[in-house]
Amino acid sequence: MNKLFKSVTSFYFLVLFFLAGQAVFAQRVDTAIGSIDPTPQGIAEKIYATGIGIGGGIAFLVMVGGGIKLLTSSGNPEGIKAGWEMIGSAIGGLLFIIFSVFLLEIIGVDVLRIPGFSR
Repeated sequence: MNKLFKSVTSFYFLVLFFLAGQAVFAQRVDTAIGSIDPTPQGIAEKIYATGIGIGGGIAFLVMVGGGIKLLTSSGNPEGIKAGWEMIGSAIGGLLFIIFSVFLLEIIGVDVLRIPGFSR
């Protein structure tokens, strides 16, 4: 356990050292998920945008799955109910994501006035 902890922490320090070195010489760093700004703000923005995109994509796929379940239930009341529950859950998840982003914007911009949080 101790060797694993040391190797993982040394890996993270190496990554942070690399990103810090890149920040001195370059404005953006090319990664597997695209070009990012190596500052903490740039990394947080990329994680924020990627998370919202993944959440929206999963909600879309769940809605499509619920629609397929609804269409292929062939009049079975349990299948129809399960399809509508899937669609309702996906819409609820999307509303949760939208209100979370809205709440973060209010807290970040209006209350705390964090630099970089702009509308």
